[in-house]
Amino acid sequence: MKLICEGLDLSDAVLKVIRATAVRTTNPILEGIKLHADEDKLTLSATDLEISIEKTIDADVKIPGDVVVPGKFFADFVKKLSNEQIELSLTNEHSLKIKYTDSEGYLQCLSAEEFPVIKEISAPEKLTLTKNNLKELIDKTIFSVAVDDARPILKGCLFEIDNGMVTAVALDGYRLAMVKMPAECTVQKTSFIIPARCLGEISKLVEASDDPIDVLIGEKHIFLSDGTTKIMTRLIEGEFINYHQVIPNSTTTTITINKAQLEDGLERASLLARMDKNNLVKFDIRDKVLTLTSASNIGNVTENITISLEGKDLQIAFNARYLSDCMHTISDEFIKINFTSSIAPCTICSADDDKYLYLILPVRIVE
Repeated sequence: MKLICEGLDLSDAVLKVIRATAVRTTNPILEGIKLHADEDKLTLSATDLEISIEKTIDADVKIPGDVVVPGKFFADFVKKLSNEQIELSLTNEHSLKIKYTDSEGYLQCLSAEEFPVIKEISAPEKLTLTKNNLKELIDKTIFSVAVDDARPILKGCLFEIDNGMVTAVALDGYRLAMVKMPAECTVQKTSFIIPARCLGEISKLVEASDDPIDVLIGEKHIFLSDGTTKIMTRLIEGEFINYHQVIPNSTTTTITINKAQLEDGLERASLLARMDKNNLVKFDIRDKVLTLTSASNIGNVTENITISLEGKDLQIAFNARYLSDCMHTISDEFIKINFTSSIAPCTICSADDDKYLYLILPVRIVE
């Protein structure tokens, strides 16, 4: 193998695919990045068997070939050569020569034959939506995914496709996030569960734009491609929780509130709430005012926010972080919060449409 490429292109590609290398593994090949040179293209690939990332850049290929380089060292090395033109050549089966300006280095490599084959999905269904909508689906739900191993199925997001709409759902036993987006799909109705870690990498790798992106849906994997970058992730097998049963069917109290005012009030109240092990913020809803209170051993905070109220007065308490996480993802000026009782979950939604819904379990108030 022998080729010449631009250092900036190589550095950018390496920093993308390095995300898929294994961190702690007994198989050294999974810590590496595969280089495949052919037809004026250099393709870099990495996988930890859960997620695979492939990036293709332009190169002047003199001799085609394949090799696997140590991922972390190669990434650290080439990112310091982003302003140089780089020549890569195999001097023997396991040694890569890296030449730049009047300098050069040698890197011991692994055989490409040992690298896992990244298979294409056969006869997949296809989901098409804009890159912005895909990123929004991920970013507005992923924070509600479970982080412990007690229920592995909840460590992923459920994606449901139904008649031109895709719904993403995540829950961890204390809260739920649900977001809907329009999409085109070759199947009217289907569902699958993507691991949260893979979704996080997809959101970082997919550039924000209104350009369409195809998601190919296989039996055990999904595959995304935007032309130069390809991502494949495994799916979580099993039955997701019937989240429809968790969402209340009726409400006794509904408030409409300025989202920015609520978020600012929560941030100030949380400064004290975080010092308490329960991270508790209390809501006192009366007439046209929501009173937020928090307290710890060093003091207390009271915030009064004007609201529009439908229904009964109510006192209820929440983990402040769960509320703040929701607020950070919402861009609407006004939101609705629906309550049933002081011990039942509340739901947060747009004041204008049903594009998203967040559900949070309250904390029992001990007087």
